Amino acid sequence: MNRSSKIYSAISCNLDNSLLQASLTLFSAEKVEAIEWSFDTLYKVRDIPGWFIELLQAFGNEGRLIGHGVYFSLFSGKWTLEQQRWLDHLRKIATNFRFDHITEHFGFMTGEDFHKGAPISVPYNAETLAIGIDRLQRIRDACSCPVGLENLAFSYSIEEVRQHGEFLEKLVEPINGFIILDLHNLYCQLHNFALDFESLIRVYPLDRVREIHISGGSWESSGVKPGRSIRRDTHDDAVPEQVFDLLKKALPLCPNLKFVVLEQLGTALHTVESQHCFQQDFDKMRAIVNAFNAENRLVLMNNFLPLEFLPLQETVPESLTLHGQQLELSSILERAKDTQEAFQLLQNSSLANSEWKTESWSPYMLETAMRIAQKWKIGW
Repeated sequence: MNRSSKIYSAISCNLDNSLLQASLTLFSAEKVEAIEWSFDTLYKVRDIPGWFIELLQAFGNEGRLIGHGVYFSLFSGKWTLEQQRWLDHLRKIATNFRFDHITEHFGFMTGEDFHKGAPISVPYNAETLAIGIDRLQRIRDACSCPVGLENLAFSYSIEEVRQHGEFLEKLVEPINGFIILDLHNLYCQLHNFALDFESLIRVYPLDRVREIHISGGSWESSGVKPGRSIRRDTHDDAVPEQVFDLLKKALPLCPNLKFVVLEQLGTALHTVESQHCFQQDFDKMRAIVNAFNAENRLVLMNNFLPLEFLPLQETVPESLTLHGQQLELSSILERAKDTQEAFQLLQNSSLANSEWKTESWSPYMLETAMRIAQKWKIGW
């Protein structure tokens, strides 16, 4: 059923003292219209404080609570006990909180520990598509609400960047799912591959965008290409002005948009100055959204609920070949001393001359993948 709607200004709100302290002024002024909760990051917390539960329930009762997963590892070639536990946990909390929708990250997690690894891309082929569709169906079955995927900030090659949007649409279409358009992730792609917004934005299924993220990140100098800087989606700094410009451009292109979310890690909000900057970023985001709402009344054409009943396969589809390649790649990224060694190891691995297309990977992006993996292996 079609209905008119406004776009809600939201923050990523997790059980982190610095993040909550930075958000308190915004909550007190009743500026926060929705919250996004990374529900699977509390695996070390035995008891969630009662006041935080009340906060989640209050927003949930108004249809303003959205869940964002971090650790599911959608494209792992081998189905794991940790993934089943993740689904069981989601099923349980979905009975306790009313989520408007649930989302996860694109990719698979490197690292032997389920909670230590980096989200890395996979080949865009029929095998990974089938695995991804199955996993999304299982998430949908566990939460009984709309399900979506976030676009990836990292790619190995420009070819991969150009194929990403089409592959995302193929993944979510069977469950009538949606896309999170993370504009800082898009900003990373624009810079790292010298692309322009107008050409890149067209590769995404914009009618399936239900949520937008904005955030900050960091610059990293390339060791293999002196003078080149790489934009990283580290969520540890203020939102760049260019990302606010992307938000202004993206809003009129997404007819089913419902939430715009400001994200920042609490580890970057320890000072009064950084917390004040976070509040200013939210106010600026909210002003852009409010100005758009004042001039436009969206009529949502898609509720992103399944159009038909899709029974789960009794046997979870796996690919031991993909699993073995992922283990090899994770090991190379985490242990190689430099990109030259990494390329040599890749040439002697099962990924060589495969659909991973490692031969066409940009050296500076392989270098970035190594830095990401070697950072994440000690924990998020």
